[in-house]
Amino acid sequence: MQDKTPGALDGVRVIDLTQFVLGPYATQTLGDLGADVIKIEEPAGDRQRASGKAPNSDTMGSLFVTLNRNKRSVVLDLKTEPGRRALRRLVKTADIFIHNMRPEAIGRLGFGYEAVREIKPDIVYVEAMGYAAEGPYAGRQAFDDLIQAASGATGLAGLVTPGAEPRPIPSYVADKTCGLFATIASLAALRHKERTGEGQYVAVPMLETFTGFLMAEHLYGETFVPPNNHFGATTALSPDRRPLKTKDGYLAVSPANRAQSAKFLELGGIPGFFDSDAFHAGGKGRVAMYNTALAEAAASRTTADWMETCEQNSIPAMRANEPEDILKDPQLAKTLFEIRELEGEGQYRAFKPGLRFAKTPARIRRDPPQLGRDTAEVLAELDAAETETAGS
Repeated sequence: MQDKTPGALDGVRVIDLTQFVLGPYATQTLGDLGADVIKIEEPAGDRQRASGKAPNSDTMGSLFVTLNRNKRSVVLDLKTEPGRRALRRLVKTADIFIHNMRPEAIGRLGFGYEAVREIKPDIVYVEAMGYAAEGPYAGRQAFDDLIQAASGATGLAGLVTPGAEPRPIPSYVADKTCGLFATIASLAALRHKERTGEGQYVAVPMLETFTGFLMAEHLYGETFVPPNNHFGATTALSPDRRPLKTKDGYLAVSPANRAQSAKFLELGGIPGFFDSDAFHAGGKGRVAMYNTALAEAAASRTTADWMETCEQNSIPAMRANEPEDILKDPQLAKTLFEIRELEGEGQYRAFKPGLRFAKTPARIRRDPPQLGRDTAEVLAELDAAETETAGS
């Protein structure tokens, strides 16, 4: 199923040589914004195609489906001259060329930056790699777990609970974050090209990009030289920063001021907390007293009751969903999920793009492609365009 409503990037062509998570997440975002994303796949397909079982095939796994909407799949064997020749023809029509291969690997295929610039001088060439070229880790392989380890992400739990063993945040958060930065970089380079006519090389090093994102608040006392405080943002790392147990679930509560805190406690059966003698005599223990009171108040009602009561009383609060609960969350069911038909596989649950545009909507215009689905169509377009150019 296709939706032909043009997006903000209508008319922009992206040649996508990415695999795994980072690159496909970036190019899917560009596709959501309306770009024509041509996904170049080797004959065996993107290696994520087998990740997560599909109903009827081995090439439409769940992880591939959630990362590759709004793209056209073209199969080219770049180890052969016909495959490379076809890609060179495509490059001539492109605005953005993006890959997350190691530099020596893309160079062996003949599509390093200088080679691609020879074909299309104004190309925006985006290369995602693990580590910035000027550092001692340059050229090393990189995956999400490795970047989470080097960035300090695996150690954040130890800042909350001393002695906790390092472990990754349970999401491919480094890949997806860097994918978004690759999207931002692509758009910035397109803007430069629009103003000057110049293309350029753009590097997206994962470690540097993700560490800056993750540690923006945690540098904290180390922001100044010499340091004037500890490492790690105090509020972000508080062990009491967690949802509170209700009668039947959990609720996240974030009162913005003392009045909202007092109202929440009152609604939970603890009136006048901040005026009590116990609180005034608590000294340094008052924070612990307050957190204990919050937990006691939260336990007095159901989550649904708190959701309604907090809204009525302008107290910032939200139900804490288990991961599986997002499928039936009333907000997400209305705004995020969409049941669509996937060629050869039946129905699938799609994430609608989160961005909202009044004039150029971000939409699912193409469902995730079967391997090589669009090869004939794209190559026929090339033939037609070249014939028209030759005849003009």
